[in-house]
Amino acid sequence: MSVRVRRVYDPPEPDDGVRVLVDRLWPRGLKKEAARVDEWPRALTPSTELRRWYHAGEGSYEEFASRYEAELSGPEASELLGHVRELAGRGTITLLTASKTPDESHATVLARLLRS
Repeated sequence: MSVRVRRVYDPPEPDDGVRVLVDRLWPRGLKKEAARVDEWPRALTPSTELRRWYHAGEGSYEEFASRYEAELSGPEASELLGHVRELAGRGTITLLTASKTPDESHATVLARLLRS
């Protein structure tokens, strides 16, 4: 199983496998054809409240990751996480985010959970 995290604005690569957008909102200025997104499970993304809290700088990345993992234990998110884990079991998946710092985003938390 190979799980990658990339910015959605980066050009698609042949070894991306299944491309999964993990942002709640569609990335600004990006046409759907250019993004080549295969899946967009919106319910797998952090809640609006959590996203706003983190972007306001009110807490650490570690606290954000912990809160996000708690959100992923809900029934709908848990089901979608299982689906994405199944996709990852078939080959490479690339989690796409518009975040300027993907290493400190929810996509990295999600990638870690999928690899475990």
